Amino acid sequence: MNRWLVWIPLVILAALIGVLALKLGDVVANRMAESASSQQYKPDAMVGQPIPETVMPMLTGDTAGPGNLDLKTAGVGRPMLVNVFASWCAPCRLEHPKLLALKARGIAVVGVAYKDEPVATRAFLDELGDPYSMVLVDHEGRAGLDLGISGVPETFAVDAMGRITAKQSGPLLNDADIERLVASMQAPPRPAPGEKSH
Repeated sequence: MNRWLVWIPLVILAALIGVLALKLGDVVANRMAESASSQQYKPDAMVGQPIPETVMPMLTGDTAGPGNLDLKTAGVGRPMLVNVFASWCAPCRLEHPKLLALKARGIAVVGVAYKDEPVATRAFLDELGDPYSMVLVDHEGRAGLDLGISGVPETFAVDAMGRITAKQSGPLLNDADIERLVASMQAPPRPAPGEKSH
């Protein structure tokens, strides 16, 4: 009988440790979920900001360079869409016809080949068609980091002043999303507070 009395506190202690471990697991899981949901909105912080002046080599044939260009200069003072894509990205294939349609409308789309080999990028464009006015090679992912992307594809609308006016995470499949991006980069600048509009 005395042997069983020794085990009772140990069983109770083990049960308490189990309950505490479960509670701690719930707390950790909730904190991780809160952190993930707050990070979903971080990339949108670029809207309203100047496009980063990240310098990258231009895709020439199936090689990177010899010329280099920064993202801001790529627009040559005109509105543009900056589409971050990769040949290895399945959703990029899905949105490709929409990008070709934008090119047919005369809308400048600058491609940023994210963490991709230039040979693979060229093969991708040769297979599906080239919707880009130019392609910049972001082999190391620096532009993706500067833009705050969470994955590919992502598309940024940039006005003539080089300011990001809107963003689309994920593939451009919905015509309403495309028109939202195009309209935002074409919109006339709003006057600063206290300034009169003409």
